[in-house]
This record gives sequence, structure tokens and C-alpha cells, in this order.
Amino acid sequence: MSFDPTYREEVPSREEIDQRPGRLVVEFGANWCGHCQQLNPTVEGILASADDVAHLRVAVGKGKRLGRSFQVKLWPTLVFLRDGEEIAKLVRPSPQELEQAFAHFIAD
Repeated sequence: MSFDPTYREEVPSREEIDQRPGRLVVEFGANWCGHCQQLNPTVEGILASADDVAHLRVAVGKGKRLGRSFQVKLWPTLVFLRDGEEIAKLVRPSPQELEQAFAHFIAD
């Protein structure tokens, strides 16, 4: 899937995400977040080689229910889902941690 550099305000509901088939990485963050911006090249590189993985960037902040439903407290947080089931969650990962988790995610 292609990389989208923008965290979106309008996103599916938790119920829609839970019912989505296949592999999905939901990335919670903010467009102005330095930690999120620093991880962008790694996320983009990983997604370039993963055609069967969908990616959703979700803006977080006050009043955002989707982030709360995944217990997001720090940004970026990446949630790895397979057929709506949470497989792994990374909170403010290093590029190396993200690469390792993603390799494991697509190997299963």
C-alpha cells in the first residue's frame, strides 16, 4: 500500500476496523509530532514492500474515541491487526523495533 504522510481526522469506527479482513497497521499520531515525523521514512520504506498490508494514519487528541479504544497515550503508536484482531502494538518505537515487528507481522 502506498504511504500517506497525513494523519486523518475522519477515520472508520472501531467496529469497522474490527470487522476489516486482512492485515492492517493503524498508526496513531499527529502531523505536528516530531516523533511521528522522525519515524515517517521507516514507515514509508516498510510499506513500499508490503502490498498486502493496509495502512491507516489516525490523528489523535482530545475527544478522539478511536485512539482511546486502543489505549493510545503516546505518539506514534502503531497497532498491528489481522482480520480485526490485535496482533501487536508498538509505542514510540525506534526504526529498528518497527522493522523487526513488521517483519514478524508479515511472516505469520
